[in-house]
Amino acid sequence: MKLNSPLKGAVCACVMYGITSFGLANNAFAQTPKIIKVSTDQSIAKVQPNMWGVFFEDINFGADGGIYAELIKNRSFEFAKPLMGWSIQRKKPREGEILVVNRKEVNTANPRYLQVKKETDDFELVNEGFKGIGVKKGLRYDFSVMYRQAAKGVKLVLLLKDANNKIIGQGSLNPEQTGDSWNKQSASFVATETDPKAKFSLLFQGQGNIDLDMISLFPGDTWKNRPQGLRADMVQWLADMKPGFIRFPGGCIVEGTDLANRYQWKKTIGPIENRQLIMNRWNTEFAHRAAPDYYQSFGLGFFEYFQLAEDIGSEALPILNCGMACQFNSAEVAALDELDPYVQDALDLIEFANGDVTTKWGKMRADLGHPKPFNLKMMGVGNENWGPQYLERVAIFTKAIKDKYPDFKLINSSGTDPEGDRFNLLNTTLRSNNADFIDEHYYRPADWFLKNAGRYDNYPRNGSKVFVGEYAVHAAGNITGSNKNNWQSALASASLMTGLERNADVVQMASYAPLFAHIDAWQWAPDMIWVDNLKSYGTPDYYVQKLFSTNKGTDVIAITLGDKNITGQDGLYASAVTDKGKKELIIKIANNSDQPQNIDFNLDGKLKLKSKGTSEELANANLNQINSFDNPLAVSPQSKVISLKGKKLNLTLKPYSFNVIKLPFN
Repeated sequence: MKLNSPLKGAVCACVMYGITSFGLANNAFAQTPKIIKVSTDQSIAKVQPNMWGVFFEDINFGADGGIYAELIKNRSFEFAKPLMGWSIQRKKPREGEILVVNRKEVNTANPRYLQVKKETDDFELVNEGFKGIGVKKGLRYDFSVMYRQAAKGVKLVLLLKDANNKIIGQGSLNPEQTGDSWNKQSASFVATETDPKAKFSLLFQGQGNIDLDMISLFPGDTWKNRPQGLRADMVQWLADMKPGFIRFPGGCIVEGTDLANRYQWKKTIGPIENRQLIMNRWNTEFAHRAAPDYYQSFGLGFFEYFQLAEDIGSEALPILNCGMACQFNSAEVAALDELDPYVQDALDLIEFANGDVTTKWGKMRADLGHPKPFNLKMMGVGNENWGPQYLERVAIFTKAIKDKYPDFKLINSSGTDPEGDRFNLLNTTLRSNNADFIDEHYYRPADWFLKNAGRYDNYPRNGSKVFVGEYAVHAAGNITGSNKNNWQSALASASLMTGLERNADVVQMASYAPLFAHIDAWQWAPDMIWVDNLKSYGTPDYYVQKLFSTNKGTDVIAITLGDKNITGQDGLYASAVTDKGKKELIIKIANNSDQPQNIDFNLDGKLKLKSKGTSEELANANLNQINSFDNPLAVSPQSKVISLKGKKLNLTLKPYSFNVIKLPFN
């Protein structure tokens, strides 16, 4: 995504009254049945098993402070301000009692640590967490720290406190090892109260000198109970979608504000204390949403991304830097004769994911606990890069990768926008070069989505395929934050997605963006799933995406109104598939008008349909309706049983509704 991507056009306020592209109010819509023909026998395109996926970028505190379950902010004191997130509480400060020491020559990946000289009065070192620390009553919390001490003498009391400094969880740790080397020690304790905005305190008792680093606290209920793992409720939202792929780690963080700030996958694997923290580029992007405490610890690194994809049955789709920084920032490029390290990173990543354990990077994967290959099939070269400089660089990457891995699929960028000179140059050139996939992104108003439901109907059927790697409806500028994820936006997305599905032989993959946002720490909206420190909810967009992903089918079949594709006639948008494995006929249809619409589905063909089916319906008369922490299911699927009469199905579609109709067959 790009913060400067233009949002062309505007969504007129009168859309609330059923005018503009959502269809003129017309009572006749509900009175005279429209006959929609579904040709059930003939497959006109295959649906790829990984068609509908998800896109993860560490924006909106999506990783640190989000899906990566670490509760301590700035655990290794590597932020630009070394004690950001920390405060020292004692009755009478003593100079030199706590110092930040830099050992850059010894450990460039993690140079800073805390030197504590404890002499007299007890004092506390308090961490504020990420907009507070979410604490659950009865849950175990796992503390760990790296330390070094010449002699025993200091005891650490571990405290969780609420806003009134009431202790709501307590443990202790007596560092046991002595000498010049660093050691790691852990302790666990159970919380006695629930609080979304708690804080964590280290109370120093006793006397002596001790060095501390990697001060860490994790909840005991991580995904699959992995130590120092992921936040389970956030992963569960993804698992429930059954996405075909996960695109990671971005997004603009792949590019960086400059090349020094780019994402480098090799620095995100191995022991977490050796993963070099960097500033998150969204730290500085938005003056109105300042995030000076936004960094990347890489506790969620490339190994964890691959593991997550495997956990939820998705294909991994990594995106790598192509030697170009963000063109809206520095636009820095690596010279063509200095591109080898970037290309080698791509080749080494394929070996890391797929290589035998006898190879250098395959052995690294095995040493991390996964000797079995991850079976990586594809990657993106660059994110939203554009111009002749991108074409030069992607050509070098393509030759090097295809020479070694001829069947490996590469995704190429078409820039930031779905039209214009930049797009035309890239789309034309990449197609002439037979690119495997061309990645199209669009953040546009609802009206654009509705007008482009037939965008791919006339795309070439052969040659390069389309990956819609980032898309979302952007509501009017006066709507902010989580309010952008309203029903109007989700319904327009569903309408466009029928056009993507109808053209599954052209558009073989698609993913909404961005994925997660912290309600207290977001930079960009809309987002599919909103979280706070304890809770999370799916937006109407989430339920649209889930309905497509869990009902993707195997074969596209024709669905027409008056012998034409259904791309907005009277506000209707539709697609249809059969699922040969589940033996289901699946119709997806959106009604963007403000009136009910009576539909006769003529199910033409020899398919032996059963007499009963189901309809999952998303509907709300208020286009501004959102889901929220207080009302998380305001717009969510409602299921009902439907009946066929022979080859006929009559349904009345509610105003502003999206329906997934499933009809089993023998």
